[in-house]
Amino acid sequence: MQIQDLPYPDPGVPDVRSGSRFLWWLGRNQLGGQIRSMAWGLLHFTAVSAQPFCVGYAVQAVVDRSGTRLALAGGLMALCCVGIAVGDTFLHRAAVTNWITAAARVQQLLARKATQLGSALTRRVAAGEVVAVSTGDVEKIGWFVEAVSRFTAAALTVVLVCVGLVVYQPALGLVVAVGLPVLALAALPLLPRATRRADLQRQKAGRATELASDTVAGLRVLRGIGGEDLFLDRYRRASQDVRHAAVRSARMWSLISAIQVLLPGLLLIAVVWYGVQLAREGRISVGELVTVYSSVMVLTYPLRHFEEIAMAYSFSRPSARRAAGVLSLERSTDTEGSRPADVPSGDLYDPDTGLFAPVGRLTAVVCGDPDAAGRLAERLGGHPAEAGTTSVLLGGVPLDELPLDAARAAVLVQDKDPVLLSGTLRELLDVPASGDVEPRAALAAAQCEDVLEALVQGSLDAEDPLDARITERGRSLSGGQRQRLALARSLITDPEVLVLDEPTSAVDSHTEARIAEGVSRLRTGRTTVVFTSSPLLLDRADRVVLVHEGEVAAVGEHRELVLTEPRYRAVVTRETQDEPASATGPETPSEAAPITAAGTAGATEADDDGAFRGALEEIEETA
Repeated sequence: MQIQDLPYPDPGVPDVRSGSRFLWWLGRNQLGGQIRSMAWGLLHFTAVSAQPFCVGYAVQAVVDRSGTRLALAGGLMALCCVGIAVGDTFLHRAAVTNWITAAARVQQLLARKATQLGSALTRRVAAGEVVAVSTGDVEKIGWFVEAVSRFTAAALTVVLVCVGLVVYQPALGLVVAVGLPVLALAALPLLPRATRRADLQRQKAGRATELASDTVAGLRVLRGIGGEDLFLDRYRRASQDVRHAAVRSARMWSLISAIQVLLPGLLLIAVVWYGVQLAREGRISVGELVTVYSSVMVLTYPLRHFEEIAMAYSFSRPSARRAAGVLSLERSTDTEGSRPADVPSGDLYDPDTGLFAPVGRLTAVVCGDPDAAGRLAERLGGHPAEAGTTSVLLGGVPLDELPLDAARAAVLVQDKDPVLLSGTLRELLDVPASGDVEPRAALAAAQCEDVLEALVQGSLDAEDPLDARITERGRSLSGGQRQRLALARSLITDPEVLVLDEPTSAVDSHTEARIAEGVSRLRTGRTTVVFTSSPLLLDRADRVVLVHEGEVAAVGEHRELVLTEPRYRAVVTRETQDEPASATGPETPSEAAPITAAGTAGATEADDDGAFRGALEEIEETA
């Protein structure tokens, strides 16, 4: 696999039983790239390690006054230089290719898992952890996969040089052959502690990233309540914890690096001292002493890769473990499904709650618990169901039995906090769609006129609003503007069933009334389910369903339910179900009667009904 061939047609099925097994699986799937990188590494390191033999041969030729052997030594030196240049160039190319392709494979696996799990991913894994795994951890995993081939080439080169020195000069060669393994393994006892410190640093960095992402996401709210300084202090403390952990980790790695410098120096001193004694005794020549000395000097270069592979493994193993943890998450149902991939049509029905949404109608769902409403909305879209629940049916077909793509093509769920990706508005609205809804019609139905004006004014060169750029997550826009753009994107998709979870919670009542009219008109003849407690949206629905404590408690029209169903009225009007206070008036503020939709308090039951009828008349006028 080359970089230009990315992305992978199929990244494969990873072994996620542990971080080490995941790393092994990645390396095994890049065996061709690893072999190429190791081959070029062997050429490079062997050429580097052969230079001392050429130098020693040349020195001895000078001592013996042999011009022929000196010329041969020069030719061999030139050949080594060519091998060094060619090997280093293609080693770097192959190693970087391994790094990028491994990182790309992991990113594809993470992206595939995110699409399979949908919004359930961030409920099972913290958002900051997902960000950290898909960015920093991916690079560390790629680093280890890339370093393995270079380390293998370096290790083979060290073995070859030791064997060559023993054959070339047994007395000094044995000293080097015994000393080099000691150098290579000297830092091994320190690795567990270094790994633990690296793990701690990564954990603290993940918590800081999560805190930062949560703070940025809620920046507007923090500014509104004056909580910026509080969260800034929290992030400062988290950042300082990361810095302290990084310093402690760096100290350990600096100690390992110092050992890797000190021990080769001691070996070099021992070789020189012993070699001088042998030369005085006439047991070795000057050229042989220079060769062994130079070989020990040069071997410090491939030995550095022993330290690098230790660092790469220590940093990548926890990263691989976290990535494997995310990739091991599974849906409660098979993504391939057990039915054909045909997109079904018909009524939408949830057997657990009894919720029924007729085909081609606008059904509004009122639920007093926003979290329960969000979970029910996701279940209607075929997302992983909770334990003990049954599948939602569309036209009598269980969504869990459909392939994931077919289920999501049939039912689109827009949650209460939709995400806007950065790019132009045209790119944002370029989504898989039926083609029956034009972008401008969807923008008009979602009341995005002021949003388009704001985008054009904020852009320097966009004459067409669709060419205006949207910042990351649309943070330059207000919450209501982001919500309306997300609604327009959902309307363009024009699915068989559209499920909207609180689509107008961040807009004013006048805009909300126009959105209710636009959505009702644009979705005529299509099945639409809206989770809301807004009277303006509820009044536009063909039918309204009250879900109370996980079951359908009432079905009807909005006006009817307001007058006849106290639980519905309590949710929609924010009124409690307690009886009004006595005529003598409350003794404490907490005993005060609730304010009705018409603005009255302490009224009798008959007065309450009259107040609700007045509220309905106001709704009619507004709509």
